[in-house]
Formats: sequence, structure tokens, C-alpha cells
Amino acid sequence: MAAADDFAAVLRRKGLIAPVPALGSNASTTAIVAAQTHATTVLAFKFKGGVLVAGDRRATAGNTVVYDRADKVLEIDRHSIMAIAGVPATAWEMARVLEHSFQFFRRTQLQEMSVDGKVRALSKLLRDNFGFVMQGIGIVVPIFATYDATSDPAARLYFYDAMGAQFEVTDYAATGSGSPVVRGILYYENHWGKKPLLQLDEHEAVTVALRALDTAAESDTATGGVDRDAKIFPVIKIVSAAGITTLADRQIAALFKRSVAS
Repeated sequence: MAAADDFAAVLRRKGLIAPVPALGSNASTTAIVAAQTHATTVLAFKFKGGVLVAGDRRATAGNTVVYDRADKVLEIDRHSIMAIAGVPATAWEMARVLEHSFQFFRRTQLQEMSVDGKVRALSKLLRDNFGFVMQGIGIVVPIFATYDATSDPAARLYFYDAMGAQFEVTDYAATGSGSPVVRGILYYENHWGKKPLLQLDEHEAVTVALRALDTAAESDTATGGVDRDAKIFPVIKIVSAAGITTLADRQIAALFKRSVAS
């Protein structure tokens, strides 16, 4: 393997993932664009226990609800989470490549990849995908959360644009069609709520996330929020020094009933 190769380059050279298309490709994509599925909305914010990452469950194609139990909050390694907004097929493939890249590095270098290395690895996948974005297919706009006890701060949170530029945030991030509403709620809670986000305990943080997604669903048809009839709740994960914790639906349901729906 050439010294300059990364794991994605090795897979591409072996024909295991698609090569990056030329930006000037004239291939017709009209039928593909019309059938694209999109996943929204995801959010993340730092709180007293680490970073909370949450996503609603709805996936849409145009004005059609394709699926109401999509998983948009993906575990990449023991301390890293990628939350996706955009085309799930592309995002899930990126998550798989990213997961194997981190494993490949850990097993060959006998140490964890640095946070900066992880952040740049996702940025490169997005940049490599930009040819598809320019053709109107495969756009992904993710959030990346990780925890590194050796760094200061230990909790790290980033959002990206479709070209792969990464932006580290100090408090919160949201992406997807419902993100303007979510960002407004998180801004309000952070500045004028009972406590800043960084001072919330786990129950308070989950309550804020549920309120944000449920409110976004009221104004954005692509956001599922909480489906009270079908008992479908957002996926909520927490990354901390102890690793990643996934909240059970029954725990979310009880908190939603007590603190949001009441």
C-alpha cells in the first residue's frame, strides 16, 4: 500500500466503492433525482454529561413519507457518532467506510486515530462525494460528535457542509430541513432557559431534544418528531467518557409523557 493511501483510497482502488465522478459528467440523473430519499432532522449539543445526539425517524422522497423508523444517528467507534441529514444511502455508506477506516488505523497503528484525524477523514469522504452532489444526487450534511478525555475540551462537536468543510461548535449544532426551528429552540434554551445547555443533566438534556424535534415536526413535514399514535420516538445517543449510551424507547417515552406532552 502506498504511503499516501488512506482506507477509502484502498477500497476505491480495489473497486469496492465507486470512484469519484468528474464534475463535468453529462450523465442523465433526472430519474435518480426524482426517486431520491432524504433523511432529516438531526441535532447535537453539549451538556454536563457529554454530547447528546438525536435524530427523528422520518425519511421522505419529495412529499412522500418513505419510512418512519430510519436510524440517522450512527455509531462509528466507541467514542464517535455521526448524525446524518441528506441521502441515507450515501450517508450510510460513508459511515461504513469511516467505521472501517478507524478500525484499520487502530489495528495497523496500535492506537486510536486522533480527533483531528477523524474529523478530516469524514471531511475527505464528503469532498470525494461532491461530484455526485454537483449532479444533484447523494448530498449529505452530517454532524460529528466525539469524546476524547485527553483533549480540552473533551467533548467535541462538528458540523459540515456538502463540500466537506468542518466547523467546530462550542454548544450545539443542527442540520436538515427542520434545523432552523431546532437551532432557534437551542439558542433560546442556551441563553434564556433555566440553565445553559452545558449545565443540564441527562433528563433535562433529553427533554430539550424532544421538545426541539417535536416543535420542528409542527412546521416541517419532513421531520417526524414524536409519533404519539405509533409510539415512534427519536433516536437519542449520548457520547461521554464511558463511551456511547443509547436511550431505550421506554425511557424516552416516559420522559416525553412527563416533561413534554403534559
